Amino acid sequence: MGRTMCPGQDTAFWRPGDIYEITCGQCGAEVEFFKDDASRRCPGCGSRVQNPKLNLGCAQWCEHAKECLGYDPQAVLDSEGEDTPLVDRLIAAMKRTFGADQRRVSHALAVLERAKEIMRGEKGADPKVVLSAAVLHDIGIQEAERKHGSNAGRWQEIEGPPIAEPIMKELGLDETTRDHVARIIANHHSARDIDTLEFRILWDADWLVNIPEEYPDHTPEKLEKLIHKVFKTASGRKLALERLLPPPQAAA
Repeated sequence: MGRTMCPGQDTAFWRPGDIYEITCGQCGAEVEFFKDDASRRCPGCGSRVQNPKLNLGCAQWCEHAKECLGYDPQAVLDSEGEDTPLVDRLIAAMKRTFGADQRRVSHALAVLERAKEIMRGEKGADPKVVLSAAVLHDIGIQEAERKHGSNAGRWQEIEGPPIAEPIMKELGLDETTRDHVARIIANHHSARDIDTLEFRILWDADWLVNIPEEYPDHTPEKLEKLIHKVFKTASGRKLALERLLPPPQAAA
C-alpha cells in the first residue's frame, strides 16, 4: 500500500497564512498562492509569477525528504555544530549583502527554488554546490554597479567571487566547494570556462526566472526556439516548456 500524502501537502494540516496573495510585478494584480505552489499565472496579464514564500523547510525533518528532493537535506544542508541549516545561513548572508534591495533578494530566492526543482531531475549533482551557487550567483551585482556603473554580466562575474568567498568560508564550506561555486559565479552569464552539471543546473534556473522579465513580448514560437537554444539540462528545458509557453489550445 502506498504511503499517505505528506502532512505538509495535505491542506487538512495547514494553518492560517498558508494561502496568501502575491502582487504581480507586471500588472499589479493579486495572485493567490498555496504555500507549496512554485508559481502561478497572473489572472490579470497571464504572466508567470514565482512564489517568493515557497519553503521546503519540512525536508529538514521528513523521513521521505531524500525520496522527495533527490538528496538528503540533513546530510547536505546542516553543518556540524550548527542548529541553522546551511542554506538558511547563506540566505541570511545574501540578504545582509543586498540590504534593502528586495528585487535582488527575490531573484536569488526564485533561482534557488528553480535550482532545487531542476536538481531533482538531474541526478549526480552536488547539492551543496548547486544551492550555494543559486543563493550567491548575483552577489557581485551591487559592487559592479558601484565600481563600473553597470550591472552587465561581465562585471558581475568579476566582482562576485571575491564577495562570495568570505561568506562561504565563514559558513564553513570546504575549499573544493568554495572554488566550484566561485567558478560558477564567474561564468554564470558567459559560460566560458565551466561546464559541470552543477553549473548547468544554476544556468537553467537563472534562465527560468529571467526569461519572463527579459522577453515579455516574445511570441510562443520565439520562446520555444529560445528555450531549446539556451537550456543546458533536460529537466530545466522541460520545466521551461511547461511553464513559459502558453498551454496548448484544446481542439474545437
